[in-house]
Formats: sequence, structure tokens, C-alpha cells
Amino acid sequence: MKWVFWTSLAVIAYTYAGYPVIMAVLAKLMPWPWKRAPWPEGGEKPISVVMAVHNGAAMLAEQLDHLLTLDVELVREVIAVSDGSTDATAEILRATAAKDSRLKAIVLETQGGKAAALRHGIEAAEGEILLFVDIRPRVTAGALSYLLSNFADERVGCVAGELLLNSDGQDGATGAVSGLYWKYEQWIRNCEATVDSPVGVYGGFYAVRRELARPAPDGTILDDMYQPLAIIRQGYRSVLDRRALVTDRWPAKAGGEFQRKVRTLAGNFQLIAIAPWVLRSQNRVATQLISHKLLRLVVPYCFVTLLLSSAWLGAVDWRFTAFAVAQALFWIVAALGVKWKVPVVRKVASAGGALLVLNAAAVVGLWRFLFTTGPLWKMWSPTAAPVAAADQKTQG
Repeated sequence: MKWVFWTSLAVIAYTYAGYPVIMAVLAKLMPWPWKRAPWPEGGEKPISVVMAVHNGAAMLAEQLDHLLTLDVELVREVIAVSDGSTDATAEILRATAAKDSRLKAIVLETQGGKAAALRHGIEAAEGEILLFVDIRPRVTAGALSYLLSNFADERVGCVAGELLLNSDGQDGATGAVSGLYWKYEQWIRNCEATVDSPVGVYGGFYAVRRELARPAPDGTILDDMYQPLAIIRQGYRSVLDRRALVTDRWPAKAGGEFQRKVRTLAGNFQLIAIAPWVLRSQNRVATQLISHKLLRLVVPYCFVTLLLSSAWLGAVDWRFTAFAVAQALFWIVAALGVKWKVPVVRKVASAGGALLVLNAAAVVGLWRFLFTTGPLWKMWSPTAAPVAAADQKTQG
């Protein structure tokens, strides 16, 4: 039983602390710099913006206006793919395309999921650089120039920017996910990029060389992991540029954030099933993938065995009893922090609530992966809504 206790504790500690520290040390001692230089002036505009949207009428016109007025000297075209929308999305796309020839509107009659929609966009693109965006994010001034500067290095095949999340109006746990947790996650990704490449990027804003783009299989949830890893597989790097800023907002309530994470974590299981090469020598960042992403799918069960084993061992050693009690109290406070900003222990409760949401989502994600009937992406079919309605979910 002591072996169970210490193994569980070691896995948890390595996943949340050990691996990030190792990557931070490697980033400090063994950085792999890459060249940055302004994109050459003259010639064809380099960027084809690709966006998939399903039932996005509430936000679509505003986002199209944003994209079509964004760095017009760099953006060659905006390709918007309506993925089987049943609202006014298709009409808005056609009307906007009639007024601005730089918009290519692709209307799919049947919904096939984001990966299938993006494949149509990739096939239609003519620019040297593909910029994938979602319907919610807003790109800040100069961000595209910063992204492009990284492609001056011929070894760089994928570039992502820095996501700033608006946490106004979010409850305790959700605010912790979009605040403290997201800063922690981006810190790890930046360390990975400094050493070699991050194992995933923010799917709402990243760019790739068109010649290297490998569309994810239809039905894939995590195109923002499949695409960068496919580029790494070809011998190139995926990097981050923290100067290239984009803003977005995630769900305001724990329930919405929980469903978002369930979908994402189910996507991790799906990725291994559809692309087993990500765990083989073909993927030079396989160790990072296991340490950063896959061990987090194991951690929930380690927390359970840690609590049970410490309670069992407490029968012969009071220190294990104290440890078990401390764990139980932490999870109680965490459960309170999911719904409420608990006075006095607010920060601990919020952080604990975020940890509870993330680990519970990993368990449910496995269940959904194993037992969802039909395409996995259909388990949560998001629809666009105004940013103010933060509890509603948006695809794109």
C-alpha cells in the first residue's frame, strides 16, 4: 500500500510540478533560438485566413469585418466555411462575399465537424501562409506581422501567438481556469517552444506554411494538436511568439467550462486512436506529449488512490491520517469553489475548484470517448453567441 501511495504522489508531483520545472531548466540551459525577420515587402500577399463556423450568425458579421480590415497589406483572402449551419450564417457569408471579393464563402449543406470544414478551407487557400482563426477571438494590431516574422526561419513550420483571456463575470473555478491555470499552461508551452516545440497551440489563432499543412482526419476534435504535431513530424518546428496577441473569452460558469474541457480531453484520447504515430519515434516531442498531456488523463485516478491509500495507512501511522484528512478538506473546499467565491479561502477554493473541474472532465472525457455513439465531435455541438452571453458555446 505504501508503494501505491508513493507512486500516486510521484505521478501527480511530476505531472504538475516536475515536468514544468524540467522544461523551465532546459529552456534556460539549452535554448534553441530561431530566426525572426520582417516579411519581405512586395510580391503576393502571404496570408490566407481560414475560419470554420457552425450557426455563427450572431457574431459572424462583426468577425468578418474584423478579419477583412486586418492588415490588408498582408491578408490575401479570408476563407469562411459554414459547417452545415441552420441559421443565417450562409446568407451572411454570401452577402459579404458579394461586397468584398477577398472573402471566399464555402457553404457545406451537412455538418461534418470543424476538421472537415477546415479541410475545405485549406484546399481553397492560395496564400503561402494559412492563418487559422475562430469566430470569437480578436487579433490585436501588429500581431500578424509578428507571426510572419517567425517564418524567416526555414525550420519553422507553425507559429502561434499569445492568448489573453477576459475573465470578467466568471465564477470562482472558471476564473481560476482562465486566469492562474491558463498562465501556468502558457508558461509550459513557452518553455517547450524555447527547447523545441509545444505539443499543442491555441486553435483560435495560429499559422502554418501551406505546403506543410496536413488536414486532420474528418471528425478530429483537436486540430490544434494534430496540425502542429504533423508539421513537427515532417522535421519542422512549431514556435510561439508572445508579441502576437489575441483576445478571447471562455465560458463564465463552471458548467460551461466543464463541458469545454470534457470535449478537449476526450479529444486527447481520440488523437492517440487516430494518430498513434504521435507516441512513436516519428514524433520527436513524444516525451513532452506524454508528460504534458497524457499524464493529466491519469492523474484523476492517482488522486483517488492517494486518498484511499493514505487513509488505509493511517491505521498504523498518524501522519498518513493527517495527510488523508488534509486531502479531504482540500477537495471539500474545492467543491465549494466550483460554484462560489468562498470568503477568506477564496484563492485556494478557486484554484482547487479549477483542479476539480479539470480532473473530473478527464474522467468524463474518457467515458465520452469510449461510449459516445456516432462522431465524437457531436457530443458537444457548439453554436455561436454574442461574447456577453458567456455561458453559450461557440465553434469556429
